[in-house]
Amino acid sequence: MAARLIVNADDFGLTHGINRAVAELSEAHALTSATLMASGPAFDDAVAVALSHPTLGIGCHIVLTDGMPVCHAETIPSLIGADGKTFRSSLLEFIAATLAGHINPDDVIRESMAQVQKLQRAGIDVTHLDTHKHTHMLPAIAQPLLFVAERAGIGAIRSPFEQSWSSGAGRPEPIRRLEVLLCDRLLAPRFRALPQIRNNVVQTTDGTLGISATGRLNREILTAILQRLPDNGIYELVCHPGYNDRDLDAIRTRLRATRDIERQALLECIPAIAPQLVNYGNLGNLGLLRELGQYQPATGHERMM
Repeated sequence: MAARLIVNADDFGLTHGINRAVAELSEAHALTSATLMASGPAFDDAVAVALSHPTLGIGCHIVLTDGMPVCHAETIPSLIGADGKTFRSSLLEFIAATLAGHINPDDVIRESMAQVQKLQRAGIDVTHLDTHKHTHMLPAIAQPLLFVAERAGIGAIRSPFEQSWSSGAGRPEPIRRLEVLLCDRLLAPRFRALPQIRNNVVQTTDGTLGISATGRLNREILTAILQRLPDNGIYELVCHPGYNDRDLDAIRTRLRATRDIERQALLECIPAIAPQLVNYGNLGNLGLLRELGQYQPATGHERMM
């Protein structure tokens, strides 16, 4: 089968400008998917955009670091930072806590389920899961997320790993490229060996593009990535389009002017040179049921725990 590409915008719901970019790119056939942040400041606006763009696949962008929880902090203590209210702000601190065994998987399940069900209760058919800053590259985070996916009727999850042919096209700094390659070599085999992934209970792709190009994804780099795509397989392009506006000024993020650059690159490149475009909702048995009109998405009111 010829190569298929999912073009997914992360951080949907973070600002109105990001939501506006998602809507415009979807209408221009330059975006097929977006992952919505359950605690994003522009959540309600993002839901309205999602519901008015039915061909856009909507995933849940699970946030476990650098953000606000949906659950009460006292119910997920191992995820909460020093302020007692929010997640740890540092990814490295979160990784260290996970590797040291200080993150309770039940807390991950409880918070992730709350985020998913917030989307579902808003009427969103959640097509897949991914995580803010790719925290589910760690097996201790991927395992409870896959449990959530199964219980919540979600058929797919992002493979948070990038192959060398794609990372090279992104022209990252040497240290960044080494980090991406080490994750692919050391963690990706463990991710693919998880039972839900190995047995195709929860679908994933053959790889994710654009991780090493985050913050640098312009027209030239995007063209180079697309030109290196294999002739077959399913891949996801991770992107962070938006508008660098006043709302974004109020958000703590390193991605500012680059969101405008990515938005323009997607508009120019995806309709012109991308292969067949799909979203996560098209994959696997659930994708077939959606195509046949026989899929009943979860409402978010089901008892999951």
